[in-house]
Amino acid sequence: MLYPSVIAGAVLGVVGGVVGVFVMARNLAFAVHGIAELSFAGAAAALLFGGSVVTGSIAGSVIAALVIGSLGVKAHERSAAIGVLMPFGLGLGILFLSLYQGRSANKFGLLTGQIVSVDGPQTVTMAVGGAAVLAALALMWRPLMFASADPEVAEARGVPTGALSIAFMLVLGVTVALSIQVVGALLVLALLVTPAAAAGLVASRPRAVVGLSVLFAVVSVCGGILLALGSVVPISPFVTTISFAIYLVCRVIGRRRGRVRR
Repeated sequence: MLYPSVIAGAVLGVVGGVVGVFVMARNLAFAVHGIAELSFAGAAAALLFGGSVVTGSIAGSVIAALVIGSLGVKAHERSAAIGVLMPFGLGLGILFLSLYQGRSANKFGLLTGQIVSVDGPQTVTMAVGGAAVLAALALMWRPLMFASADPEVAEARGVPTGALSIAFMLVLGVTVALSIQVVGALLVLALLVTPAAAAGLVASRPRAVVGLSVLFAVVSVCGGILLALGSVVPISPFVTTISFAIYLVCRVIGRRRGRVRR
């Protein structure tokens, strides 16, 4: 159905656009991919054992987020932890999918997204999950923004940077799990990284960056859904293409502005 899919896509676009700003500010693009692999493994396990794919995906994401958040306080430690988790999660996911004897479309959907088949109850689940993510970000917005911009100064002024790091990783984990239903485990970066990266090229004020990131993410997701409805191609190529096109345009605009300033 069209409306549940578009509504769910819009919700995830808003959530992904907001979370993506902090992903870029905290240099966590690699972490998104690492969490996605464990989320994929959790979803594949749920598919194999007849459980809820959404629940399995969230469980895998939360486990990955806790591991990365607790072991990856420093950049090199975080990168090492992610590098270990990624092949492990991908290997587990492939194992579970190889043992699954059901419809091949279900396997393919975990990798490339299947939001065009989202129904009313699933839309409600996504909306509730998205609202929870936004509420959590609202509670820690200012200290998280401070810690993201200058972690050393923030820690010196008493901001609990360690606790904030773990809390944000949990928020990121839930967002990744929700986003996988749109673009799949392989292309989740297109929703959580590219819009925010594009917004950062044409805006400098935090509010403007957040607003543009949300706009770019919503346009990418909803535009991809509408294009996928009339095609046999999965949604993910459309979402990633629109998102990448927006990024290229913003990059050109950013370079031109840079030349004018010079």
